[in-house]
Amino acid sequence: MKNVITFFLLATAVFAQDWANLSRFENENKLLSEAGNSGNRVVFMGNSITEGWIRTDPEFFSINNFVNRGISGQTTPQMLLRFRQDVINLNPVAVVILAGTNDLAGNTGTTSLETIEGNITSMCELAKMNNIQVVLCSILPAYDYPWKWGVYPTEKIMTINKWMREYAAKNSFVFLDFFTPLADERNGLSIKYSEDGVHPNQLGYSVMKPLVEEAIAKCFQNK
Repeated sequence: MKNVITFFLLATAVFAQDWANLSRFENENKLLSEAGNSGNRVVFMGNSITEGWIRTDPEFFSINNFVNRGISGQTTPQMLLRFRQDVINLNPVAVVILAGTNDLAGNTGTTSLETIEGNITSMCELAKMNNIQVVLCSILPAYDYPWKWGVYPTEKIMTINKWMREYAAKNSFVFLDFFTPLADERNGLSIKYSEDGVHPNQLGYSVMKPLVEEAIAKCFQNK
């Protein structure tokens, strides 16, 4: 029991020192910066859904010059803190932002919809100021969270997605609707696309793949 407590305290201390996990991609980012010309590089910024994508289909990223910067469990304030080093400094043509569901789950505490929208707005504004095209992705459907039962976030997800669509239109960003093709009759993530109701399986990512390709193509047209 003493060893368990010690491990927990050490893990908590490490988390507190690097709350946004700024060190996660430090070495990878350095190598990309040293490589020079970024070409048509696209950075995917997100949480476990983004991180899981490269694990499920690594070739999709490698052959397309896509850089995956998803970190499991992250919320929008954590992504915002690492946005400069994990996106801007990599000199991409575009960024694909997929964020918000962990905020609704309360992973880093209770957060208002206004705060979530504000953090997403800040990431988009930083991208725009640095001539990076934005693909703003809707939050994926989720009826509930298996690590925090009883949240039932569907209504909030739909509210934020509506705001995203309107915000993207006003600012000439590309809005990518993942929600509609993946949702079931409860507006949760369809069982055929996910084992846990939150994270896509291989079939789920296969639905998302052509949608994000189309969205990125629009960004290249706007370049």
